[in-house]
Amino acid sequence: MRKPDNINRKIILGRIYETQQLSAAVVFLVPVLIAVVMLFIIPVLQVVGYSFTSFNMNTGKGSWVGLSNFKYLIEDELFWKSLRNTVCFAGLKLVFDTLLALVIALMLDTRLPLRKYLRSSFFAPVVVPMVASSLIWIWFFDPGVGPFNQILNFLGLPSLQWLYSEKTSLASILLFSIWKGVGYNVMLFLTGLQNIPDSYLEAAKVDGATSWQSLIHIKLPLLRPIMNFVVMIGIINTFKVFAEINVMTPKGGPLYSTALAVNYIYEQAFTRGKMGRGCAAAICLFIIIFILTQIQARMNASKTVDYD
Repeated sequence: MRKPDNINRKIILGRIYETQQLSAAVVFLVPVLIAVVMLFIIPVLQVVGYSFTSFNMNTGKGSWVGLSNFKYLIEDELFWKSLRNTVCFAGLKLVFDTLLALVIALMLDTRLPLRKYLRSSFFAPVVVPMVASSLIWIWFFDPGVGPFNQILNFLGLPSLQWLYSEKTSLASILLFSIWKGVGYNVMLFLTGLQNIPDSYLEAAKVDGATSWQSLIHIKLPLLRPIMNFVVMIGIINTFKVFAEINVMTPKGGPLYSTALAVNYIYEQAFTRGKMGRGCAAAICLFIIIFILTQIQARMNASKTVDYD
């Protein structure tokens, strides 16, 4: 004889759940929800609220000013210069990071001698602390005793001012940033290459495809999901670069040539104490990043490729 079902159930939004399942869900979800509210939702609401006020970090006081902070940003030449620097830096870093990482990954995917050592070498800069590596590269860029100028002089080329010239300072930071982050993308691409089924490449080889044709028609299409991820993360990361700029070229470098959007936000909010202006600039940067990531996601939404 069948025993009666004593399990308590509740209907929520048209779906049936067991009471024990609901209790377990609450126990696990409540701490997460509290953390999300405290660490994300409340700070975001505070940023939005402060952007419409004249709140000053030094005095702890402020009043409602409406859109005055956004009007100030529109009229501030330094804000637009920081945005131009950010777009230029982000665009170049994204292109060089992605292409260089892909080329290196393709080389490491072959039977190169010492390839295990090379993989570790390319990834090593990623795990080095940003501040420590920035301080080391300040010495590399030193116009007098730095190794980079010594190499140029050995090749018969003139010395450069690197971080100390408006013309080369941002390019110097870009060079360092590529060295620091390319290893991460290399590992992502290399993982994707090694996950490509051998049967695809063997079939192409049987059909008479060359290595170049296999790369164009098999490897690159199958790497598209990883490439989409690399590009999206690259957009987000390059638009929030801060530490290396602040360490290697404090106060925006010569003639504000290396100041990026995040440096401008930090300067307004914490150096000058103008939290309202800093929050307004942060909202503008968020909107730019959101638009770019949405464009990139929509462009690649219909181009996903499965290995099956």
